[in-house]
Amino acid sequence: MRRWRLILGGEVADYANAGMSEADRAIDKALKALYNWETDSGVIEGRAGQRGGLGSSAPSVARWLGDIRTYFPSSVVRVMQQDALERLNLRQMLLEPEMLRAVEPDVHLVATLIALKSVIPNKTKDTARLVVRRVVEDLEQRLANPMRQAVAGALNRAIRNRRPRHNEIDWNRTIRLNLKHYQPAYRTIIPETRVGYGRRRSSLRDIILCIDQSGSMASSVVYASVFGAVLASLQTVKTHMIVYDTSVVDLTDELNDPVDLLFGAQLGGGNDGDRALAYCEKLIERPQETIFILISDLYEGPNIPPMLKRIARMVSAGVQFIALLALDDAGTPSYDKQFAASLADLNVPAFACTPDLFPELMAAAINRDDIRSWAAARNIVTNRGQAG
Repeated sequence: MRRWRLILGGEVADYANAGMSEADRAIDKALKALYNWETDSGVIEGRAGQRGGLGSSAPSVARWLGDIRTYFPSSVVRVMQQDALERLNLRQMLLEPEMLRAVEPDVHLVATLIALKSVIPNKTKDTARLVVRRVVEDLEQRLANPMRQAVAGALNRAIRNRRPRHNEIDWNRTIRLNLKHYQPAYRTIIPETRVGYGRRRSSLRDIILCIDQSGSMASSVVYASVFGAVLASLQTVKTHMIVYDTSVVDLTDELNDPVDLLFGAQLGGGNDGDRALAYCEKLIERPQETIFILISDLYEGPNIPPMLKRIARMVSAGVQFIALLALDDAGTPSYDKQFAASLADLNVPAFACTPDLFPELMAAAINRDDIRSWAAARNIVTNRGQAG
C-alpha cells in the first residue's frame, strides 16, 4: 500500500490509510515537486505534459536536490536529476555555484556542464571544474587500472618475436621451450622454435580516437576522454584524440589532463565526419600498426559516401578500423543502420560498447583478434547481427 501510495500520489487524507510516516510524506513531497502526479476523473496522468512544483527558484531547487540525496540512493538521484534537467530549467540554474554544490556528480552532469561551458559565468567556472574533476577521478579510479593492464598485457604478447635475429633471442625461454628436442648424442637441443623480443620502437601501436561530439554522443565523449588520457600515459602506444562536429579539433596535446580535454570539447551541433576522417587519415604513418576507433552514431547524411571511400582506403592499407555506436552504459543506441550495414560490407565491425568492456576491446584489437568473435562471446550484437 505504501509503495502504491508513493507511486500514485494523492492528498494528505491518504497518508493514514497507506501507513505512511513523516519521512514518507517528505519523500512524497520531493516526488510531487518534480513529477506533480495528478488524477483527472480517476485517470492517472504520467510525467508527460506535467509541470514540476518547484517553479524557477534556485534556492528551492537546491533544497530539493539536498532532499532527494537524503531520501534516495545515488542511482535514483541521478535519474531524478536527469528528469529535472528537462522539466525544471535546471540547466540555467546550474550556472550558480550553490546549485552545483548540491548536485550529485555523474557522467550526464559532466556532459551538461561541458555543453554549457561557453555560457558559464566566471563565478561558477571553478566550481564546474571541481565537479567535472570529481567525476573524472572517480572514472579513472574505476577504469584506469583495467585499461593499463589489458593494453600492457596485449602489447607484451604482441612484441614477442617468434623469428628473432641472433642478437634478439631470449635464450632462457628458447631453451625451456625446446627441452623436448634434446639430442643426447650431441648433448644439445634442436631449437625448432626460437623466442625473442624484437627491437622496441617508441610505440608499438598507433591509436586514433575519432569522436563525434554531437549532443547524442555526450556520455561517449566523457568516457572516451578518460580512456584517451589513460592510453596517452602508456609509452608503448601513440594516441591521438580528435573530436568533431562541423569543425575538427585535435585534442591530442590535452591528453595529459582529461578535465582540460573535456573543456576543449564542444558538445552539440551538427557533424562533418568526412572532414574529420580526412584529418585523421593524414595522421596515419604506419597503417599496419594503426587502430582507428570511430565513436559515432553514424548519422552523417550526405557525408556517408565520401566517408565510406576513406574508410575503405584505410582498411585496404591495413588499418584496423572499429566503429563504436556508443561508449556508455545506456544500452542499445540510436544509429544509422544503413551506414552500419555499409561498414559491414567493408568488414568493419560496428557496435555499442560499455566502458567496462572497452579495455578488453583495445586488448583484442592490439592482439589482432577477430573483433566480431570477441563481441559475440560477450553477447554484443554487431552490424553483422551476431551475438553469443
